[in-house]
Amino acid sequence: MVNSPSIFRSATLATLSVAVAGAALLSSCRQAAEPPAPEVRPVRTITIEARNNAGIVALTGTVQAQTEINESFRIDGRLIERAVDIGDPVRPGQTIARLDPANEESGLQASQAGLAAARARLGEARTNYTRMRDLIVDSAVSRAQYEQAEAALKTAEAGVLSAQEQVNLSQNRLSYTRLVSNVTGVVTARGAEPGEVVSAGRMIVQVAREGAREAVFDVPAQIKNALNPRIAVTTSKAGPAAAAAGPGDITVALAMDPSVSAIGRVREVSPRADPVTGTFAVRVRLIDPPPAMLLGSTVTGRMQLPGAPAIQVPAAALMRADGRTSVWVFDKTSGTVSLRNVEVGSADANNVRVTSGLKAGDVVVTAGVQALRPGQKVRPLETRS
Repeated sequence: MVNSPSIFRSATLATLSVAVAGAALLSSCRQAAEPPAPEVRPVRTITIEARNNAGIVALTGTVQAQTEINESFRIDGRLIERAVDIGDPVRPGQTIARLDPANEESGLQASQAGLAAARARLGEARTNYTRMRDLIVDSAVSRAQYEQAEAALKTAEAGVLSAQEQVNLSQNRLSYTRLVSNVTGVVTARGAEPGEVVSAGRMIVQVAREGAREAVFDVPAQIKNALNPRIAVTTSKAGPAAAAAGPGDITVALAMDPSVSAIGRVREVSPRADPVTGTFAVRVRLIDPPPAMLLGSTVTGRMQLPGAPAIQVPAAALMRADGRTSVWVFDKTSGTVSLRNVEVGSADANNVRVTSGLKAGDVVVTAGVQALRPGQKVRPLETRS
């Protein structure tokens, strides 16, 4: 006799197994028929426009002497006096500072004593030579004795010359304890203080020579390359110089008085950038600067840059791929992005100038660049120029 409940349970399990298998089969068919939609990533973009970079740029600089001299001692010693300070005028022959002369005075006295001894030996040798010269005539002394006296005389004469040179050197060293100006100018900086032991060549004061002055500016690379050799500099009185400024000239105004004017020329452009600021020093020689253009005055320069198409992109749009600088370019037709290599030039805090690789009308991704892959579909959130 067959157990009815057992048969019922077996039928139920078989039905459930068939139902599960059917559901799995239907699910796999549905997945095969309906693949998942590709991920569309939202991104921010910018439409490239070639802008003319012609314009006026402003620079800030200072007025400096064309030539500055570091006044220093020729010998070591202890500084006992500095007679000038910053801002003081100096003239040729004026004493700037003094060293303690005790050692040099002792050296001079020793060399003078050595000279006196050498002269005494010379007198003795000359007397002995004269006597031998007279005696040799009568054959009262040998030829060897005469020649020995002659050699002693020559040695004594050389000794006097040597001692005299030592005296001269000692006198020079004593004179070197006084630092004397050999130019006319103004003290712009000071070095050692009285009481310090200074070495030869150490700057005691810095003197700006009277005469030629220049305006010094620290400029970025793109401005350095665009400099025109003719520069108009505005200093204190508006006049013909201001009207003479043309395209490519630099107009420089005193920060406290923009009406001052003069003409200048680029004297020197540093070929090396400052290691800290990355800027280049440009020195502009001023022609007949007015009295109002004092050393150290702050000036503001304005320069007209030549016109040339320029493409700029935000710095966030750039990325490095395979050792190259690249950007993601959006294709409006396919809705995908592709990686494009570019060459970059100058940059500021926010934007980078692209010299090649992009053209007007290209749409560049500016945010989310690190999460993209070639051929990926994206959805621009906004497109700006």
